[in-house]
Parts: sequence; structure tokens; C-alpha cells
Amino acid sequence: MPEEQAFSVLVKIMFEYGLRELFKQNFEDLHCKFYQLERLMQEYIPDLYTHFLEISLEAHMYASQWFLTLFTAKFPLYMVFHIIDLLLCEGISVIFNVALGLLKTSKDDLLLTDFEGALKYFRVQLPKRYRSEDNAKRLMELACSLKISQKKLKKYEREYHMMREQQAQQEDPVERFERENRRLQEANMRLEQENDDLAHELVTSKIALRKDLDNAEEKSDALNKELLMTKQKLIDAEEEKRRLEEESAQLKEMCRRELDKAESEIKKNSSIIGDYKQICSQLSDRLEKQHSSNKAEIEKIRQKVDGCERCREFFNTEGHLKPVSILKESFTMEDTDEEKESLKNQLREMELELAQTKLQLVEAECKIQDLEHHLGLAFNEVQAAKKTWFNRTISSIKTATGVQGKETS
Repeated sequence: MPEEQAFSVLVKIMFEYGLRELFKQNFEDLHCKFYQLERLMQEYIPDLYTHFLEISLEAHMYASQWFLTLFTAKFPLYMVFHIIDLLLCEGISVIFNVALGLLKTSKDDLLLTDFEGALKYFRVQLPKRYRSEDNAKRLMELACSLKISQKKLKKYEREYHMMREQQAQQEDPVERFERENRRLQEANMRLEQENDDLAHELVTSKIALRKDLDNAEEKSDALNKELLMTKQKLIDAEEEKRRLEEESAQLKEMCRRELDKAESEIKKNSSIIGDYKQICSQLSDRLEKQHSSNKAEIEKIRQKVDGCERCREFFNTEGHLKPVSILKESFTMEDTDEEKESLKNQLREMELELAQTKLQLVEAECKIQDLEHHLGLAFNEVQAAKKTWFNRTISSIKTATGVQGKETS
């Protein structure tokens, strides 16, 4: 149970089940219970009752803890749980049933003991016997089977009170008053001791309370200082947060600008590359056309040379000029100066035309190489621009992260 419920049950048992009466008036009601138990033993276990009389073993010597602690002092808890359940259901008379059950089950062993052996048996061997749950279960079954009427218990209670009255009447009044006076003096001394203890406890409590109050004030001051420091740290953290947010926004803006710039450069370079490619393609087409046209013209010249008998004498089958010695042999002295001059002019024109064609071919190849060189440079510039933008962005992010880490540490 929780503590509050357990205390409520204890209060209920003490006040409404009569357990509190056992502790009042110098345990007068407890002695009455001892008398009732001895009378029940005389009725239910007469041989054991006689044996206890012979060895001078009285009930208060072995049964006081049974009544005052409800068997919790020596016996295992699973047995005590059953006893308390019966107590809450049937009342305090259940203690007599359990006590008679214990005495009945232990009768044979107790009849063999003397005074010291009986006390040792109740203190050691009896609780050890009920560590077994089976023995505890058989004991509870036996206790429940015993029928003890309230009428009989009331009768034994009246006998006890009559006996106490007779003892009081037979006793000398002076002795009775002296005994009562001693009892009152002992009670007074006990109360004075309790008063001194309470006063000492009160002073100790006040000192402890003063110390606790001082400690609480110190803790309060420390907590207030810590609170102020925490507030200042919070303000600093908020300022740092705002600063970092501003830096983050600036970094984002810078990254966006760099990205836009890189994209524009990429577009520009892409357009330049496209233009270069287009120019190269056009020059290639023109070169091919020029080359094909030159071939066609050379083929026409070759056909004309082949068709001219005089021209065949100057060129071989491959279209090249024959050696001068061969030309001299082939020429006759009958050729006129005009024909020679005419042929020389035609030859010079053809060589000039051929030289121009070769020159155009070389210029075209030079232009192609130049364009290829420019194309490579543009491509390298694009790659460098990409790497430069990426490296700058990474460096900015690392720098911002490093600064933030240093400030945090």
C-alpha cells in the first residue's frame, strides 16, 4: 500500500478493532487476553495447560508478541498476511484461534520441554517451522476450524475482572496505594523524560530548521545569481543567433550572386563555344568546297593538257612538268618565238594559280588550327570559372562554420 493508506489501515485496526486497548492502563487488557488464552488452553488442550503449570510457564512469557504485533515479529509475511485478512474479517478474537492452532500443532514437542526449552522453542523452532507455506496453510485451516464463541470470551473476561477485584479487596490498602503511587511516580518520570526528549528534539529541530533556512537562503542567492547569468547567456545567445542569421543571409546572398554570375559566364562561354563551333563548321565546309573546286579545276586543266598535243609534251601522265632536257629534245627548231612565249605565259599562269590554291589551303588550315586553339582556351576558361566559383563557395562556408565553432567553444 502507499504510506497514507497503510497508516489509515493501522489507525482503523488500533481504534475500531480494539488493538489500542492492549497498550493502555499498564497493559491491563493484554493481561486479560492472557487469562482468556490460558482458560481456552485449559478447555481445548488440557494436558499442555497442565504441563505449563508444572514448569511455571505463563502466557505472557510466550504470547505477548502474538497479541501486540499480530505475529509479525517472528513469523514469515505470507503467513502474517492470512492472519491480518482474518483479523479484518472476523475481529481480534482471531488471535485466539491462531494461538490455539500454534499450541495444538506444537503440543507433542512442547510436552517434552522444560521451562528453558519451552521458551527457546517459542523463540526459534516455532517460527522456523512455518517457513514452509504448506505448514502455514495447514495452520490457517486448523485455526479457522476452531470455534471460539464471543460469549465464552466475555465469560472469561468477567472472571478475570472478578479475580482482579478480589485481589484488590484482599490486598492491604496501604500496599495498594504504595504500589499505585510507585506506578504513578514511574509514569511521572517517564512523562518527564519524554518531555525532556521532546524539548531536546524541539531545540534540535529549531537549530536544524535555522540551518536549513540559512542553507535555503544561500541556495536562493546562488540560484538568483545563476538565473541572472543564465538570462545574460540567453541574451548573448539570442544576439549571436541574430548575428549568425545575418551572416547566413549574407552568405546565401553572396552564393546566389556567385551562382548567377557563374551561370551567366557559363551561358556566355557556351554561346562563344557555339559560335566557334559554327565558324569552324563553316570554314570546314568552305575548305572542303574550295578543295573540291580546286580538284575540279586541276582536273579540267589536266583534261585540257591531255587534249592539247603541244601541252602533252610539257606534262607527264601525272600532271607534273617534264624535265627541261626532255623539253629541249621535244622542241624543234621550227617552233616560233610566239608559241614559246604563249606557252610560257600559260605555264606561269597555271603555276601561279596552283600556288594561290595551295596558299589558300594553307591559310584555311591555319584558321582551323587557330579556331581549335581558341575553342580549347574557351573550354578551359569555363572549367576554371566553375572550379573557382565552387572553391570560393566552399571556402566561404568553411570560414563561416569555423568562426561559428570558435565562438561557440
